[in-house]
Amino acid sequence: MPTQTREWFERVEAHRYATEPFIHSVAQFTRGRGKRVLEVGVGAGTDHLQWARAGAECYGVDLTDAAIETTRSHLELYGLESNLLRADAEVLPFSEEMFDIVYSWGVIHHSAHPMSIIAEIRRVLKPGGQFVGMMYGRRSVAALKTWVRRGLLAGRPWRTFKEVLANHCESTGTKAYTLPELEQMFSAFSEFSAEPLVTAYDRSRLPAWLGPYLPSSWGWFIALKATR
Repeated sequence: MPTQTREWFERVEAHRYATEPFIHSVAQFTRGRGKRVLEVGVGAGTDHLQWARAGAECYGVDLTDAAIETTRSHLELYGLESNLLRADAEVLPFSEEMFDIVYSWGVIHHSAHPMSIIAEIRRVLKPGGQFVGMMYGRRSVAALKTWVRRGLLAGRPWRTFKEVLANHCESTGTKAYTLPELEQMFSAFSEFSAEPLVTAYDRSRLPAWLGPYLPSSWGWFIALKATR
């Protein structure tokens, strides 16, 4: 199938929300109507489309031109638009107190300097504005399985979860956090909440009967909300 057609984008969207069905309940895209929303890390524009559909005034950044052009093409297929820029989220090209909502799903933990991004998010949020996003959890079944495969079964049980995830999970340098670590990282915000979510990545390769019994506290994804 040709890429970047409407059918291709719809298949990408269907797969994303089938695999991560909780995105809608966490993001609550419809509350973006009439608000100025920035997405950090637009990727293929799947979530960005939801903000635009909801009637938000959309802005988006990504490190690559490919992501920006893909997202622009994605929105154009639906007659929608966004202010899209290739930019490093560690130095956002926006003025202070510009956005009502900043959204970033599964992006910050890939940065070399996550705290720089968090500080920038707070800077560009209006007073009372909200950050919504997701970062990986280190005390999770998914992280444990990676450690078992790349540490224990590889004959290197002394390797830490941090080391294994940084070298064998998605991009080099991928990070994952505990709840206390995240609370500290977002301590400059007036309010903060973190909710672990058990994912398909936690349940994969486990007996089917076991999946429903995994406690949410062992989830690979941690949904985050923080108010400036």
